[in-house]
Amino acid sequence: MLNFIKKSRRILGMNSRNLEYIRPLNLKSAKRIADDKLLSKRILKKAELPIPTLIAKIRTQEELESFDWSKLPDSFALKPNRGFGGEGIIVVYGKKKNAENVWIKADRSSVSVEDLKNHIRNILFGSFSLSSTPDIAFFEERIKLSKIFKPYSYRGMPDVRVIVYNGVPVMAMLRLATQASGGKANLHLGGIGCGIDMATGTTTTAIMGHQKPKIIEYLPETRLILSGIRIPYWKQILEMAVKAQKASGLGFLGADIALDRDRGPVFLELNARPGLAIQVANLSGLKRRLERVSELKIKTVEKGVRVGMDLFGGEIEEELEDISGKKVIGTVEKVKLIGKDGKEIEVEAKIDTGAYSSSIDTDLAKQLGFESVIDFFSSLDLPANFSREESRGVEEALKKSYLGKHPDLADIVVVYSSHGSSIRPKVNITFILDKIETSTQMNIAERKELEKNIIIGRKNLSKFLIDVNK
Repeated sequence: MLNFIKKSRRILGMNSRNLEYIRPLNLKSAKRIADDKLLSKRILKKAELPIPTLIAKIRTQEELESFDWSKLPDSFALKPNRGFGGEGIIVVYGKKKNAENVWIKADRSSVSVEDLKNHIRNILFGSFSLSSTPDIAFFEERIKLSKIFKPYSYRGMPDVRVIVYNGVPVMAMLRLATQASGGKANLHLGGIGCGIDMATGTTTTAIMGHQKPKIIEYLPETRLILSGIRIPYWKQILEMAVKAQKASGLGFLGADIALDRDRGPVFLELNARPGLAIQVANLSGLKRRLERVSELKIKTVEKGVRVGMDLFGGEIEEELEDISGKKVIGTVEKVKLIGKDGKEIEVEAKIDTGAYSSSIDTDLAKQLGFESVIDFFSSLDLPANFSREESRGVEEALKKSYLGKHPDLADIVVVYSSHGSSIRPKVNITFILDKIETSTQMNIAERKELEKNIIIGRKNLSKFLIDVNK
């Protein structure tokens, strides 16, 4: 962790230099496009890039008073045209039953026409715009959450931010909404940023927060690992980001792209001043990447994407190991098992973060010297057809009756799977994975029909990071 803090300070210390480096790249005319969402949407649409459908816009108090609220669909997003940092956006997910012109927001609270009117007045007044200048309110199609991100984002829409310079995508980050961020995928508000390997579109490191970002492995209050999320349509997302740079004229661009459940990648907005926390999420300085592509001659979108994937993909593993102090392993790894009397067997194991405990096949356990305890356990009169609610009592009764009756029986556990419940013995086994030795209890089960005869569960993976592409 000390190494991570030191590296974070080095990365964050680059911010002033990066600002000096990137500010001259974005001309006023290009910044004006990025700051005006309606204008940028017109330019993106002209470049044949997918954007949310515009439903209506309100430019004045008179238009607000005469607006026909019945024309709004059941779900929509209300946004300020010149808003920044996600401020001033209201997203509604459906109409309230038995109520006319009352909608439901992501937090399940209601919003009425009068609520929307008051909010739009604030937008027109400039409460959410850059420099507090008078603004325009607009309604647009609500992006529908992609199934792949549904478990990871708290009541909000995740997006992918891609930094593009000189026609090359140089860095990217998946942003996730949290309870702390109020359902907005914004690091400034307490959201999560996941660095992305540019070659594969797979998440690597994850950080939470912006002021004092901290590295995290799991989604808060869950056991969902944030590394190894594969972003669908990855190459298409990079191509869209590069095309947007060409269309907008921004020399340094932050492209924010969401994945719609039905349409796939959809452009949210252009950003001429993307925050630099993306460096910390990727554990890599941005300035060095910009310098590597600054002198290249990129003639086509395809070449720019290929260069970005080649230059900035697959390099993260050594940095991850150095910073986290953990080994990076894949979903299938060779392990050396050490059983009774020092018996050793090397096999391929499935690395399974979905399982808590590690498990070994019955035949393999016999080869390691545990035949006697397997025979003993098979002779026991074990209960069957008990409910999940009864399982704790069943497990405690079995332990009380049989633990200590055989020297190799380390524990007894009730396991639930898609096939139902089963009662399994546990034995003490040592295994070596990537030169790291771990002593643990593994449960014994019939795994003949499965591809691998051993799985390593997350209880024994605290010293590792999992790369699903390795």
